[in-house]
Amino acid sequence: MKVLDKTISQLTIPTPFAVGDVHVYLLKGDTLSIIDAGVKTKEGWEALKTQLNELGYTPNDVEQVILTHHHPDHIGLIEAFPRAETMAAHRNADLYLTRDETFFAEYEQFFRQFFVACGVSGELMPGPGELGGTLKFAGTGKLTDTLDEGDRLPGHDDWQVIETKGHAQSHLSFFRESDGALIAGDHLLHHISPNPLLEAPIGSDVRPKPMLQYRNNLKKCQSLDIQMVYPGHGRIFSDVNDVISVSLQKQERRAEKVYTFLQEKAQTPFELCQQLFPKQYENQLNLTMSETIGQLDYLENEGLVTTTLKNGVYVYDVTK
Repeated sequence: MKVLDKTISQLTIPTPFAVGDVHVYLLKGDTLSIIDAGVKTKEGWEALKTQLNELGYTPNDVEQVILTHHHPDHIGLIEAFPRAETMAAHRNADLYLTRDETFFAEYEQFFRQFFVACGVSGELMPGPGELGGTLKFAGTGKLTDTLDEGDRLPGHDDWQVIETKGHAQSHLSFFRESDGALIAGDHLLHHISPNPLLEAPIGSDVRPKPMLQYRNNLKKCQSLDIQMVYPGHGRIFSDVNDVISVSLQKQERRAEKVYTFLQEKAQTPFELCQQLFPKQYENQLNLTMSETIGQLDYLENEGLVTTTLKNGVYVYDVTK
């Protein structure tokens, strides 16, 4: 636990995930808010209670929950605050928080159809419920307030909402202009590049392109006078523009690798995924396919590759 200034403290919650611990933030203002809620495990609950107690609070004192995005390690303990009358996040988070059955059925159908169109082998296709396997670590609830670009956090007028889609279609960051502090969720991390993850479209038939969103929102952050980043994982940092530049360059280098593969021959997304991640694709299909499709979206947006549909499967080739 770290007291960052008189209005904000960082609490660190263990997770069972490879990314390691997750940070949540206690924000004091006109109301007492918690930003993100860790993961739903016994260890997570004990860590949350202990660190709140060190600050002189209990879960009963928290009056509002604000979320950077809907991933399980950020929403696990949203039900742990009985006096919290407000739950605020991007509107796209609500279907995940409420566990909307129709949406989850459509979500699985989207991925099955999309993976088939990407050439994924039948034996690797996710089974029923497999895509939601981490939901046991997530809490359930319903938004009372939705947050949009430019809004002020309720009860904390000095914090402005910045939409930072890419890692998630519900991702928001929160910026305090007076000192350049950014509560960044998983949009900006110092030690790893966040993964722009594929998601099913919400209220549209058009697939989101998270890599393009991620790049655009990194550049948006470059235009802000960010002095300090309070991230969802890893250490607090101030070398913001360096971290953004490195993230953009790493992505571009990986895209160049994909382009080199395509110069050899036209290929499906899954064939490219196998070359990019020969040791990971079988056990981390969604993650590795998200990365592969992200690079293809980038290359296509740059006019470097084209795609055609052959026998129901996408085939990418370099632009002639």
